[in-house]
Amino acid sequence: MSIERPALDPAVIEPRTSSGYPEPFRSRVLPREKRALGDPVGLTKVGINLTTLPPGKESSMRHFHTHEDEFVYILEGEVVLKTDRGEQILRAGMCAGFPAGVADGHQLINRSDRPVRYLEVSNRDAADTAEYPDVDLAYSKTPEGGAVFAHKDGTPY
Repeated sequence: MSIERPALDPAVIEPRTSSGYPEPFRSRVLPREKRALGDPVGLTKVGINLTTLPPGKESSMRHFHTHEDEFVYILEGEVVLKTDRGEQILRAGMCAGFPAGVADGHQLINRSDRPVRYLEVSNRDAADTAEYPDVDLAYSKTPEGGAVFAHKDGTPY
């Protein structure tokens, strides 16, 4: 990987094609590709992913964060944004924001026949957790910043 800060070509970043979700949730989001763009240019307080979501896949389970703001900007394609208020089509050039602590679960669903590419931006907060209103899933972080998924009652998957 050749990176000359502060600029980079996202194509040189190896995509992450895994998910920390346990089954049965993992198969709902994979395969997808996420290229972490902030880390290689030295950002430590903001996370930025360039994500490619294939047809028929979901970005995540519907969720909201307790301490992290989230923002998505659609670069290519069309995706369905699902929130507590219903569904909305997002097309290239559109964006959406999800303030920390607002209990309005959100997710993106690709119901089209083409991949969708979008930027995900969020702050990085060690105290962050996420709640999933539709499924038996809870998220927290380890002291090192890793993801921990469990049932809502706290039992591990």
